[in-house]
Amino acid sequence: MTMHQNFINGEKVGDAAKANINPSDTNDVIGEYASATADDAKAAIAAAKAAFPAWSRSGLLERQAVLRKMADEIMANKDELGRLLAREEGKTLAEGIGETIRAAQIFDFFAGEAVRLVGESVPSIRPGIGVDMTREPVGVVGIITPWNFPIAIPAWKIAPALCYGNTVVLKPADLVPGCSWAIVDTLHRCGLPAGVLNLVMGKGSVVGQTILDSPDVNAITFTGSVETGKRVAAASIEHMRKFQLEMGGKNPLVVLDDADLDIAVDCAANGAFFSTGQRCTASSRLVVGKGIHDRFVDALTEKLKGLVVDNALKEGTHIGPVVDESQMKQDEDYLEIGRGEGANLAFGGERLNRETPGFYLQPALFTECNNQMRISREEIFGPVAGVIRVKDYDEALSVANDTPFGLSAGICTTSLKHATHFKRNSEAGMVMVNLPTAGVDFHVPFGGRKGSSYGPREQGRYAAEFFTTVKTAYTLA
Repeated sequence: MTMHQNFINGEKVGDAAKANINPSDTNDVIGEYASATADDAKAAIAAAKAAFPAWSRSGLLERQAVLRKMADEIMANKDELGRLLAREEGKTLAEGIGETIRAAQIFDFFAGEAVRLVGESVPSIRPGIGVDMTREPVGVVGIITPWNFPIAIPAWKIAPALCYGNTVVLKPADLVPGCSWAIVDTLHRCGLPAGVLNLVMGKGSVVGQTILDSPDVNAITFTGSVETGKRVAAASIEHMRKFQLEMGGKNPLVVLDDADLDIAVDCAANGAFFSTGQRCTASSRLVVGKGIHDRFVDALTEKLKGLVVDNALKEGTHIGPVVDESQMKQDEDYLEIGRGEGANLAFGGERLNRETPGFYLQPALFTECNNQMRISREEIFGPVAGVIRVKDYDEALSVANDTPFGLSAGICTTSLKHATHFKRNSEAGMVMVNLPTAGVDFHVPFGGRKGSSYGPREQGRYAAEFFTTVKTAYTLA
């Protein structure tokens, strides 16, 4: 059994305590991973604080070299890392390798950004005085990541943090420590100095809370549930620190009567059910025009019948398992809630048995939904979607925007008028036209509105807004 310890100040610390289980095969133990104590977390924060002065003033080429080498290392080991991801989270092997490649692209992007940090120089309104505006690192950054993208999300938080000269304390989701451990181990082998990046695995109530309570953490970037996000916000206000929250969605895919049916069905199947629906950008509300409704439901049902739910590592699998028993129970509870609310379970929703023991759930499609049902208001985070019938575009837009979330929204239409109007009037941070609501590029901003997000956007050049602070300096010539 492989033992994996925490990384604190460049050293491996702690005893392995928790087994990392494969949701496609619960007999497969990936490894034993340490559970950090509060003292371990405090030591990691202290190490990051001590390493900050040197790293924040390090040469741009030093940072670039580490990040570029990291990108190369990930690409060289993409099959191995993708397999690890598929084993520990349950994505199909193809999705796992794809996410790993995305992580490499993120590190490569920020390797370039390390030498593109720019400021401004302007004359003062007072004669003889110059004004310089520059960006500087924030300090010690606490990073708290979820289980559904165990390599991409740590990458898109770690890479900009290091690029701009911050030091890091990383706490991954307790369900998926393996990918984060591999990232931190690889970065140290790529030449990252001790203390710049520290990994503390374990329970949120212990490790996460210690990070929240520390006055030495200058910023926290968090992806996870709304409830935990609110606790991050409250704790951060107490310490007057920067914080960035990504907290989920209840994303609509609008299908108008004039939509290309094949495109609409592909968008719905991909966005709602791939990655087992365990994406904050998943389109769990399918808002469909009455003129195309019946044809869309029939075609989507046929599409779902052809999707293979099986072991994530097995060739030909389209959808892997739910991540664990707790999430499976949540999905099944919402299936019962939907039935109780009067929705029609048109397809799926059955727990499946496969050759290996795992958490297999048949994709579930509800029809006859309305936008006031709990299954239309609350994030299920599983392969469950509901169809809401609407009479026209205006009603579709109203239903799409009637949600406490605002992360991603999509529309399928051949009308340039409606596509343009939807892009402008959708109350979401990201809008897709004739594309799945899930699936974003690494070099452009990611984030939402309302209850989905708080703070500056993630990814791309917009990441500098969170991971740096602006200094204005005046000089008498």
